[in-house]
Amino acid sequence: MIQYLRSLVFVGHIYVMMLIIGVLWAPYAILSKHGARSACKTYSRYVFWSMRWMVGIKAEVRGPVPEGEVLIAAKHQSFLDIMMIFTALPSAKFIMKREILWTPIIGLYAKRLECVPVERGKRGAAIGKMVADVEAGRATPGQLIIYSQGTRVAPGVKAPYKVGTAVLYEQLGQPCVPVATNVGVFWPRKGIIRRPGTAIVEFLPAMPEGMERDAFLAHLEETVETRSNALMREGGFDPDAIR
Repeated sequence: MIQYLRSLVFVGHIYVMMLIIGVLWAPYAILSKHGARSACKTYSRYVFWSMRWMVGIKAEVRGPVPEGEVLIAAKHQSFLDIMMIFTALPSAKFIMKREILWTPIIGLYAKRLECVPVERGKRGAAIGKMVADVEAGRATPGQLIIYSQGTRVAPGVKAPYKVGTAVLYEQLGQPCVPVATNVGVFWPRKGIIRRPGTAIVEFLPAMPEGMERDAFLAHLEETVETRSNALMREGGFDPDAIR
């Protein structure tokens, strides 16, 4: 009960802080992409600091963090892995649903960070425009993040890796860095309770450009799932227990 109450206060106050930081940084964000990135990283770091003493979660990033133009194919368990990956990378941008652009506060910052909004069935056109904008100097290069399972997946739950990641990998012609995580053990995708422990995001060895599609997807899934399962076990959760 005590942990639930602490979690309730924590969750409520981070949404208040999102509004406060979002509004305070808005003029800077409108004028500068650096302002938008500063706001999002400031908010994320505030969440990491407050969750440590309020609910007992420590954030840890492992592995070599990429700095150049690469595709990031990550496992997605909760809002926490979004913040951890974004804060670790120098110039992150996300593949996201177009509806998010109309979300108060978040939509403004998504636009300024040059995230790539996609409509169902029209991802190819959106990626093509992004590549053209970077080549023409209208957009800054960076690390493009896609969640290969397409949604948040709870620890221990199996979900397929979608072919869209392989299509994007082929279109970009860039190396792909897989990312494993165990954050859902401590910060679940649904509900209020937050559990103490070390939430980890781990950048894994890059996969070179030019792999055949089926081989790429098979290697990506095997790499991310195997390492994520190991991280979950490290956090005290057996991903095989609920299967």
